[in-house]
Amino acid sequence: MEIKEVYFKALIENNGLLNEIDLGEKFGLDEEKTRKIIVQLLLEHKIEYTENRSCKYRVNKTTKRKNKNR
Repeated sequence: MEIKEVYFKALIENNGLLNEIDLGEKFGLDEEKTRKIIVQLLLEHKIEYTENRSCKYRVNKTTKRKNKNR
């Protein structure tokens, strides 16, 4: 599984508890790699920037809904 997909699933499960950088460090990613993954997810419209507890990003509602149907 690609690290971006792993990070994305972790972001869903995280639900705003850890900030995005700490979440990346949990998987051995440094800040630069984590930010690159965030940019890719933003470009794919899978996440959006918003203040969500500690994390500044959240999963788009349409993406979250699609993942539940699988």
